[in-house]
Amino acid sequence: MDWLLAGRVGRPHGLDGSFHVTQPNVQLLEGAATVMIDDREYEITRRAGTPRRLILRLQHHENRSAAEALRGKDMLVARAGAPELGPDEWWAEELVGCAVHDGARVVGTVRRLVELPSCEMLEVERSGGGELLVPLVSDAVRDVDLDARAIDIDLRFLGEA
Repeated sequence: MDWLLAGRVGRPHGLDGSFHVTQPNVQLLEGAATVMIDDREYEITRRAGTPRRLILRLQHHENRSAAEALRGKDMLVARAGAPELGPDEWWAEELVGCAVHDGARVVGTVRRLVELPSCEMLEVERSGGGELLVPLVSDAVRDVDLDARAIDIDLRFLGEA
């Protein structure tokens, strides 16, 4: 089964095993009944807070020390249960590892997706060393071809040409 990163287990909340979710992917978590942590699937037994400041409790984790034991771990949600994305939307996992180029010029490889308040950015590890941040906006990203695992960007727009 294919999995998508939905957030990370944060600090415990109270004594009942609940915890804050850090870096929540609201789209994935709002409809999820279960999450995968360390190759083990857990049922979500409690939801509180707001979508951006989410608090969860998981099956078999009914005290503070159980929540603390999970702290910092990735929570994954099955891709099959994920909502349908629009035509110019991608899951971060789909972009990581894609080759980045400007026309025929090789730029590097996507290391990760960085979520900033204004937009999401591709962190690109340059072929010659160093990194480049590319905003996911149509002026900077000409095309994303997931089948070819390639992303065409405009270095001139980024002031790099």
